[in-house]
Amino acid sequence: MHFLKTFFTTLGVIFFLTLLTGAYLYIADPFELKPLIKTLIGQPAEQVSDTTVESDTSPSDKNALLSPEQEKAAEALGIDPAALPSEITPAMEQCFYEKLGAERANEIKAGAEPTATDYFKARTCL
Repeated sequence: MHFLKTFFTTLGVIFFLTLLTGAYLYIADPFELKPLIKTLIGQPAEQVSDTTVESDTSPSDKNALLSPEQEKAAEALGIDPAALPSEITPAMEQCFYEKLGAERANEIKAGAEPTATDYFKARTCL
């Protein structure tokens, strides 16, 4: 009987700590995941359709450094391509190579779509 009481008390404490941790991560958002979460659950459905209409009717000129596919990928992550730098400095490029690795940085430079992981690894470079 004592074992069951200890077992369920431990489970309750673990559950409570998990709830507290989840609430902290959602409110403080130290990893800046709210835009990604909102995009994944479809909360800004109107905003996504508006940006899709804009990108379909106008050429991809929100950021001269990004291909149309890269701009769409950035918008899918909740990032405004116009807010990204329009010039890459040598220091930024070196940072990208350090954070992403030479192979992945070269793929993105050649026009590959950056993933959410790429963005979160290299966001300090921007």
